[in-house]
Amino acid sequence: MHANTQVLSFEALSQRYGDRYKWMVLIIIGVGTIAGVLCTSSFNVAVPALTHTFHLGQDHVQWAMTAFLAAMTIGMLPAAWWLERFGLRRVFITTLWLLIAASVAGFYAHSFVEVVIARLLQGLAAGVLQPLGVMALMRLFPPNIQGRASGILIVGIAFTPAIAPSISGWLLDQFGWHAIFLLGVPFALLALLCAWRWLPAPRKNPIKPFDWPGLGWLSAATIGLVEFVSSLHHSGLASTWTWGQATLTVVSMICYLRHAHQLPHAIIQLHLFNRPTFSRGTLVAFAYGFGLYASTYLIPVFLQNAMAYSATDAGLLLLPSGLALVLTIPFAGRMADRFSPKRITLAGLMVFGASFLVFAMAARQVQYWDIVAATVVGRIGLGLILPALNLATLHEMEPHQLGQSSVVVSYARQLGGVVGVTMMAVFMEWRERVFGMVTPGIFEAYAQGFLLLSAVFALAIIAALGMKDAKRE
Repeated sequence: MHANTQVLSFEALSQRYGDRYKWMVLIIIGVGTIAGVLCTSSFNVAVPALTHTFHLGQDHVQWAMTAFLAAMTIGMLPAAWWLERFGLRRVFITTLWLLIAASVAGFYAHSFVEVVIARLLQGLAAGVLQPLGVMALMRLFPPNIQGRASGILIVGIAFTPAIAPSISGWLLDQFGWHAIFLLGVPFALLALLCAWRWLPAPRKNPIKPFDWPGLGWLSAATIGLVEFVSSLHHSGLASTWTWGQATLTVVSMICYLRHAHQLPHAIIQLHLFNRPTFSRGTLVAFAYGFGLYASTYLIPVFLQNAMAYSATDAGLLLLPSGLALVLTIPFAGRMADRFSPKRITLAGLMVFGASFLVFAMAARQVQYWDIVAATVVGRIGLGLILPALNLATLHEMEPHQLGQSSVVVSYARQLGGVVGVTMMAVFMEWRERVFGMVTPGIFEAYAQGFLLLSAVFALAIIAALGMKDAKRE
């Protein structure tokens, strides 16, 4: 009987393991998602080594990061269809195999082109893994414990970016940049073994044709947007290339909207946005991703460029905020089960945005413990947002809409992150050029960067105010 466990249905496995089975599924998916997150957050430390190894400038080496982020964002789009067509077990296991194969290929890469291809495949796998946890959570758990389940799913994923740079830096110093490719492999192998043993056999669902044209238009729009923002840095606003990417983005989006109006099974169905709470929640997710990723980029750069901390000291200074985040998330998950997810999301957005306002107002006089306190408060706000935002956004959706709507929210958050990091880099280079790299100009430049982040969160708060509260039973 144990030999056939891998082909048992969800109902049979639920009878065997009881109420704890859905928690087992959630943890397995969470471990696999951690493998993808490690690939996301570990590779930036290798940029100087790649520049030296392949004798390339940073503008060329950046393709290793851009390819990953673009592939990750695009990889989220077909995840819901794959889940319906092939089932959680097959999609999860196949994606983990792809992640492992791409990681091993990157470890043995001998040219920069091979590095970019390996990163692209890693990004595709990480993109598919991202929304699976939310889909499983919304389908398996009743509303009264979804917040607690969300906290458990997110806590490992949120802690991973805090430790990944230090681990990858050690791997680079000890074994070279190739070893960084293998950072997520142990978690992927563990998730693969557990999935093979405990994930249920797929149900037989009606086969719907896949929307390849829709994927093509959205992929073109995504790549155009990412490259448009990137080209502001390497080509400038007035260049033909920059405006060509802007044109590609707008035309592709218009073509997708026309296509989706005519096709009932479009990859992202437009009628989802008829629900105001979902539409506003998607905007909040985009703004939240923008602020989260941009702040993760801006704060360490501020500490090193303006405050003259070393990379090691900057990392140690940010460690308390990482611990505060991990401690806040389970508490926030339980709060989301008892109180309004919308109000918890609003509180988190206000706290997170206010922490950047402190940096903006006190950038010139900020001291060590001020930085520790501001980053800890900001991460507490982030911890409040993480479990509640999905619940606040998706609570009105029908069960058959949860797969696609979860993908849309994850896609919006990731796209916001890509745009946020790139736009913040462009903005800071502009302000540093205007104010200079010496005191007091450098502090004024970063104060304006933090003010920009506060403004983004103010817009997110405005969008969140229009969301409806989930009904608590």
